Amino acid sequence: MALVRWGLRRQNFHPLRKRRRALLLKLTVVIISVLLFCEYFIYYLVLFRCHWPEVKTLAHGGGQEPVLKAMFLADTHLLGEIRGHWLDKLRREWQMERAFQTALWLLQPEVVFILGDIFDEGKWSSDQAWADDVQRFQRMFRHDSHVQLKVVIGNHDVGFHYQMTKYRIKRFEKVFGSERLLSLKGVNFVMVNSVAMEGDGCIICSEEEAELREISRKLNCSQEQVPGSSQCDREPEPRLPLSAPVLLQHYPLYRASDANCSGEDAAPPEERNVPFEEKYDVLSREASQKLLWWLRPRLVLSGHTHSACEVFHPGGAPEVSVPSFSWRNRNNPSFIMGSLTSRDYALSKCYLPFEDTVLTMYGAAAGFLMILILVHFEHLPSPFLCGWKLCRLHMRR
Repeated sequence: MALVRWGLRRQNFHPLRKRRRALLLKLTVVIISVLLFCEYFIYYLVLFRCHWPEVKTLAHGGGQEPVLKAMFLADTHLLGEIRGHWLDKLRREWQMERAFQTALWLLQPEVVFILGDIFDEGKWSSDQAWADDVQRFQRMFRHDSHVQLKVVIGNHDVGFHYQMTKYRIKRFEKVFGSERLLSLKGVNFVMVNSVAMEGDGCIICSEEEAELREISRKLNCSQEQVPGSSQCDREPEPRLPLSAPVLLQHYPLYRASDANCSGEDAAPPEERNVPFEEKYDVLSREASQKLLWWLRPRLVLSGHTHSACEVFHPGGAPEVSVPSFSWRNRNNPSFIMGSLTSRDYALSKCYLPFEDTVLTMYGAAAGFLMILILVHFEHLPSPFLCGWKLCRLHMRR
């Protein structure tokens, strides 16, 4: 009898082991599929819908005027050692890395501009912490040599005006460069350290304003159509392309609030009517007027507010505030795609995957896994089990 019972148990053990293996296989397939989709393929699916905007081109030297494809993003806020939790770093930095690398592969821009606040703790970082943060940034935002990456100084990179020092600025410029004027395919870009536009006569502010006045003079020289005996003709450097510049900075030019901003990535309704503080949320009126007068830009792009906005300043200069690129600052991050020529431009917005969409998919997958486990151990109510079995029989037929 004992041998018979042992034989029966052995016969029942094999089907049980097979069922457990089948359950383990199902769980593994579901988990891997969800991870691959939510952490990798979703970026291709979402960014595949983004396209470069069309811009008018004119005849130029026997052909069409060249078009520059530029990406503009802002406020990545890479967390540091002081306020950065390891899980927050892992989640949000992986999101930005995958979004950036996917955008480079799908859209193939020629130049990428990041409009400040690259780091969250640059104003506090020790030299070792700064080096570690830079290394992470360079890994996340790696790019081929044919793509240029240009970065504008933000207040979290070097500190607000009262925290900003020459040492922090030099430390930043050693990694990201110090150029303020860049010409690509006939398009002039002016990159401003807007943190230094305080207007109080400090050494750093005075040097920044002097450099901007020199850039203004060069831009004015490019407007002279008839060669003559002016100072512009006696300069050894070639003239800039005949093109009104694109102004890039971290702080927005002065506006009273976001009350006139709209769109799904604008500031929340309860925040739009909150007045902005000059020299903290936006540049002062005086600094804004100086930049518009000196540079006469045809387009202004800025960051800092983490939300989108489009405004027109005196003289007709449009400004576009670029939302944050990180899930840490908003649920629906995005970046701007620009097609630019020396005379015209066109902009479009490209959204990244929404964070709540990814979290919802993980929640749904967890619920499905729980149902699989409960069905396997027959812990669900009888009507549910009967329905489940009927569905499986129908699928087999």
